[in-house]
Amino acid sequence: MAEEKNTPTAPVKRAKKTAMPEAPPEPKEAKKLPTPPQVRAAKKAELVAWAQEFGLDSEGKVDELRKRILDHLEKAEKPPEVPKKEEPEEAAKPAKPTKAAKVPKKPAEEEAKKGEEGVEEYEPKQKPKLDAATRKLLVLRAAKSAARPSFRRQEWFRYKRFHEEWRKPQGGQSKLRRHFGYRWNLPSIGYRGPREVRGLHPSGFQEVLIHNPRQLEGLDPAKQAVRIAGAVGARKRVLIEKACEEKGLRVLNRMVGE
Repeated sequence: MAEEKNTPTAPVKRAKKTAMPEAPPEPKEAKKLPTPPQVRAAKKAELVAWAQEFGLDSEGKVDELRKRILDHLEKAEKPPEVPKKEEPEEAAKPAKPTKAAKVPKKPAEEEAKKGEEGVEEYEPKQKPKLDAATRKLLVLRAAKSAARPSFRRQEWFRYKRFHEEWRKPQGGQSKLRRHFGYRWNLPSIGYRGPREVRGLHPSGFQEVLIHNPRQLEGLDPAKQAVRIAGAVGARKRVLIEKACEEKGLRVLNRMVGE
């Protein structure tokens, strides 16, 4: 065999070894937050573990831990607030001219219009002329009336035929008549109001019962007021009320108009 000639050969280029790219780390599963029912049903050990996990204070009673965790869950569930972009202020547009500018009505015109429509203006009721001492006594009487208990008939709750109107107990063995402590109080002189204002109207007037217009003579409008008797008819009531208006007397039970 012929000898093989050693011919120079081109050097073989070898590929460089490159480091394999590392695989991206797998995303960790987000931890599920406990629901409010689970928090309410959990025991203290679970509540402490959740508080430490959320970075909350893990000391305290069970109710305090639950409240902290529930507040944290509420804040976590709320979406983050997106700041609003400030819009450029629009140039002030000129106001459109109205066809007919509204002119404010004058008070005199409004009053005339109300009078035409038939709307009656409110007139304050007449009040008596009282001195400071009488006014204080009226206030004291009102306070005593508010604090006074309701006196009811003995055994008013037991029988249907009995009403709540007061009747003096007459029974020989009556515990109410003998003032036993577990029974309610009886009417006594200590429940009365001041003598100087006794019998006056709450406004301070002295009431005078009237049956006809002739009885209005000699009444003082500053201290006395008129109460028309219930037996007076409508025709005579109108005459009495007109006479009271002329004399400046206040009618406590004025007839209601239609």
